[in-house]
Amino acid sequence: MLERVTPTTDLAPPAAARPLTLGGHSVWPPVVLAPMAGITNVAFRRLCREQGGGLYVCEMVTTRALVERNPKTLRMVAFGGDERPRSLQLYGIDPEVTAAAVRMVVEEDLADHVDLNFGCPVPKVTRKGGGAALPWRRRLFARIVRAAVEAATPAGVPVTVKMRKGIDDDHLTYVEAGLAAQDAGVAAVALHGRTAAQRYSGTADWDAIGTLKQALDVPVLGNGDIWEADDALRMVAHTGADGVVVGRGCLGRPWLFADLAAAFDGRPVRRLPDLGEVAATMRRHAELLVDWFAGGDRPEGAERDGCVDFRKHVAWYLKGFPVGGELRRALAMVNGLAELDDLLGKLDPAEPFPVDTLGQPRGRTNSPGKVFLPDGWLADRDSAEVPAGAEMADSGG
Repeated sequence: MLERVTPTTDLAPPAAARPLTLGGHSVWPPVVLAPMAGITNVAFRRLCREQGGGLYVCEMVTTRALVERNPKTLRMVAFGGDERPRSLQLYGIDPEVTAAAVRMVVEEDLADHVDLNFGCPVPKVTRKGGGAALPWRRRLFARIVRAAVEAATPAGVPVTVKMRKGIDDDHLTYVEAGLAAQDAGVAAVALHGRTAAQRYSGTADWDAIGTLKQALDVPVLGNGDIWEADDALRMVAHTGADGVVVGRGCLGRPWLFADLAAAFDGRPVRRLPDLGEVAATMRRHAELLVDWFAGGDRPEGAERDGCVDFRKHVAWYLKGFPVGGELRRALAMVNGLAELDDLLGKLDPAEPFPVDTLGQPRGRTNSPGKVFLPDGWLADRDSAEVPAGAEMADSGG
């Protein structure tokens, strides 16, 4: 699949590029799939892993939902039998609940690596003091990270954190939070070069990633505006980062991970799949989703459920290709694999990849907006009090 390769770059991998070390795990290339709600399930992770190496993180789950054994959450933290290392991202606001969740991960061998989310800008998260809002409360932030590390360390499970620059340009926290996380014993820190107020708008601040790299001794990973493999090389060269985190850039393009592997290996080839190859990838994705749903609580409806879940990916896969609106709409309403096969058969397999889409944003591209925070959140940076009702009992987007 996707055998067509085209030399498109003269960029060389940074001389200092080396495997990313997280505890006892060595990751090459130093590339991490960012957890994305409703996207990075077992099926999508396998599809991406088939393209190349790296660290593939499951969807974010909440600490309370995990501890309370919410059925949906337990399903979200399932991994394929050949996934190693198994990487799980937790979201929590209460240090005690976070510690309990990490102990559960360790004692029940649920994952090999735990990442803590301090970067989510979604209002339902920040208005509870979580995600990108939390590092502002520096004592609470430090307590949460230290609680997670102390729960994970006896079993040798590395803990990392992912965060943004801060709440907005007037309330930046990333250097202070990075140092606090390092002091708490994390294995690495990832920084999305935007504030919560920016959401997914504008341009990521790679200079901030470089500033954090200069401030820390632990590995620093850069996130933001990696649309092509060469963007990853440029980011690492510009910032000195130890690796990259890729989110929206791989939507509808799991082969980006093959490009990233080639880029860090110093190979100049990049994938430009024609529409026939893209159609084959779409079929593979849908099939993997059906297989995943077959292991759930509605195996009799697995085919329809898998195809319904696949619908959100159609527009990303077909971005830039000259596919008529009627066929696009039909693919985005597909209910079964036979129907999908019929519709994919109507695509022109020889249609070349739309190179004008290279380097263009994918997924969410919204405007800056107000960051919703708990009352009085900005008034006291040193409060370690957990906001009332902050813990979320369910996971997912």
